[in-house]
Amino acid sequence: MSDKLYSENPLTTRYASREMQENFGDAKKFRLWRKLWIALAESEMELGLPITEAQVAELKAHENDIDFSRAEEIERQVRHDVMAHVRAYGEVAPGAAGIIHLGATSCFVTCNSELIILRDGLTILQRKLVNVMEKLKKFALAYRGLPTLGFTHLQPAQLTTVGKRATLWLQDLLLDYGSLEDLLSRFKLRGVKGTTGTQASFLDLFDGDGEKVKELEKRVCAKLGCEKVYGVTGQTYPRKFDYNVLSVLSQIAQSAYKFSGDIRLLQSMKEVEEPFEKYQIGSSAMAYKRNPMRSERMGGLCRYLISLPVNSAMTSSAQWFERTLDDSSNRRIVNAQAFLAADAILELYLNIAENLVVYDKVIARHVAAELPFMATENIMMECVKAGGNRQELHERLRELSMAAASNVKREGGENDLLARIAADPLFAAVHGKLDGIVDAKKFVGRAPQQTAEFIENEIDPILRRHEGDLGLTGDVRI
Repeated sequence: MSDKLYSENPLTTRYASREMQENFGDAKKFRLWRKLWIALAESEMELGLPITEAQVAELKAHENDIDFSRAEEIERQVRHDVMAHVRAYGEVAPGAAGIIHLGATSCFVTCNSELIILRDGLTILQRKLVNVMEKLKKFALAYRGLPTLGFTHLQPAQLTTVGKRATLWLQDLLLDYGSLEDLLSRFKLRGVKGTTGTQASFLDLFDGDGEKVKELEKRVCAKLGCEKVYGVTGQTYPRKFDYNVLSVLSQIAQSAYKFSGDIRLLQSMKEVEEPFEKYQIGSSAMAYKRNPMRSERMGGLCRYLISLPVNSAMTSSAQWFERTLDDSSNRRIVNAQAFLAADAILELYLNIAENLVVYDKVIARHVAAELPFMATENIMMECVKAGGNRQELHERLRELSMAAASNVKREGGENDLLARIAADPLFAAVHGKLDGIVDAKKFVGRAPQQTAEFIENEIDPILRRHEGDLGLTGDVRI
C-alpha cells in the first residue's frame, strides 16, 4: 500500500531542515539514552559499586548497536519505552544487562536526553538567527541612504530609508538573540535524582553516603559535557523550562511575522520583492501574478508557533506534586513541532533576506507623490526668512495643498503642488529653489547614520562572536 495513503506532517515533508529533524529523531534520542546509561554505570563503578570495567566496556562497545525493531517489539509487550530499550540494550550487551539503569528512574534518561535535545535545538536556531542578522545587516547598509516613505497607521508619514527600516527587523531579532542567549546560559540537566527527586535509591546503593551520591551526579553530568544541574526536582525537570523555551521560539516567530508582513505589503506596492524564481508560478489562473509565497508561508508558520507556548504553560501548571504523566504524550508533540516550525521559519527568513529585490525607481515615484506635502513647512520657512508673512503663507499653502490633493484623489492626476507653488507670486522667494528644498535626502533625518551606528555598536559584536557560524543560505524545499 502506498505511503501517500497516510497522513504526513508537512513540517517534516515540506518545511523543516534535515538537521533539525535529526535532532528530534528517535536515533538521536535513543543514542543519548545509551550515553546516559554508560555515564551512570561508569561513574557508579568509579565510586565503588560492584560494576566491572568489562561491563562498562561492553556497554560502550554496543552504544550505537540499536535494534529499533526489537525495541519496538518489546515495548508492545511491556508498554514502557525505557524498559524496552533497557532490555534491548541488555540483549546486545548481556554481560552488562544486570547493571544497566542501576538506581535510576525512567526520567534519568528521558529528561536528561530531552534537555540535551532542546539545548542542541536552540543552538541550531541560534546559528540560523545570527545568519539572518548578517544578511539583514548587509541589506541595511546597502540601502541605508535610499529615502522611502515611512508609514504610521499605514498612512504616509515622514521619510525614512530602506536600510533604516531593515534595522527595525534587526532590532527585533537582536532582542530574540538576547532571550535565546540568556536561556542557553541558564541551561541545566536534571541530573541523577531518583524517582521523586530525593536520590533515595542512590543513597541506598552507597550505603547512606550522601557525598558519594553528590559526586555521582557531578560525574555523570560532566561526562555529558554539562556542569550545571537543577538543585531540586520532582521526578522530572521543571516543565516550566519548556514554557521558557517555547516563549523564546515564539519571540522569534513574532519578529519573523512582522518581517513577512512588511515584505508582503512592500511587494504589493512594488517597492521591495522577495525572490521569484525563473519558472515559479504565482497563480494557477492569473499567469501574471508574483505572489509572495515565501513570506506568506512564513506568516502561516509563525502564527502556529506563536500559539504553542500556552500549551506548555498548561502542562507546567498541571503537574501534580512530584509528577503526573499527562505531560508525556503532549510534550512529544509540542516541543518537536515548535522547533521544527522555528527552524522552517528561519530557513525562509534566510532565503528571503539574502535575495530581496529593491525597485528604487518605484520607491522614488512614491516619495515624489507625497514629499511636496511634507515640504510645505520648509517652503514656508524659506519664504518667511525672505520677508513673507507666515500666516498668509500658511493659508495659501493650505489652499494649494487641498487643490493638489483633490487633483490626485478626484481627478486621478499627479501631485502638482510644487507646480502650483512655482506659479504663485506669493512664493517668489523659493522659485528656482524648489528642487533643492524637496531633495528627499534632506527629509530622512539621521536614518543613514542611525543605521550604521546601530550595526556597528550592537550587531557587529554578535556577528564577530559567531564568525565561524556564518555563511548559511536558506533552503526552500518545496
